[in-house]
Amino acid sequence: MTVEFIRQGWIVSGCGRDSMAIQAWAKAHSSPHHFQVCDVRDDAQVSAFCRNTLERCGTPDLVLNNAAIIHANAPLWQISAEEFKKVMEVNIEGPANIMRHLLPSMLKRRRGVAVNFSSGWGRSTAPEVAGYCASKFAIEGLSQSVAQETEGKVAIVPLNPGIIDTDMLRSCFGDEASSFPKATAWAKSAVPFLINLSHADNGKSLSVP
Repeated sequence: MTVEFIRQGWIVSGCGRDSMAIQAWAKAHSSPHHFQVCDVRDDAQVSAFCRNTLERCGTPDLVLNNAAIIHANAPLWQISAEEFKKVMEVNIEGPANIMRHLLPSMLKRRRGVAVNFSSGWGRSTAPEVAGYCASKFAIEGLSQSVAQETEGKVAIVPLNPGIIDTDMLRSCFGDEASSFPKATAWAKSAVPFLINLSHADNGKSLSVP
C-alpha cells in the first residue's frame, strides 16, 4: 500500500517493529514521507510516533490501522494466556492507541477517515482461530462505537480487506494461500478504494471489492 499511495502522490507516515525494515523504507522513501520504529501495543511509543507524524506530515486525511497478528492454529484451551493476550494487544489495543493520539487533531479539522482493518473472521467464525476472531469482532464493535462518538466529523470504518496471500494467511491455510492475490496485486485495487472513502461511510462495515 505504501508504494501505491506514494505512486498516487500521497505523503505516507508509517510505523513497524522491525527496525531494519523501517530503515529500508525510510531510505527508499525519504522526506516528506516518515517512517519510525513503533510497537503499537506501547502507548508511549504510539504517542511519540503520532506526534512526529503530525509535526512532519500534518494532520492525516487517511489513517490505516492494519497491524495484526494471529495465534497458532489450535483450540482455545491449547492457546497460552500469553499468546492470547498478545493477539488482543496488537489487534485491539494497537488501533485504539493510534486513534487516541490522531483523532483529536482530525476532529479539530472535521475531516478525514480512520480505517481499522477487520477480517472475514470479524464477521464469521472458524475453529482454531478463536482469539483472532474475537479480536476482529472487537474491531468491528470498537469502530462502530467510535464512529458514533465522532458523529461523522471523522469517518471510522471497519474494513474487511479480503483474503490475501501473506505469511499470516499461510500460517492458517498452508500452500492453499497461494491461490489468493499477493499483497502487491491487492494494493492496486485496494488503494483506490481506500482513497474514495468519505464521511458517508462512517460506521459502515465495508469490504474491499
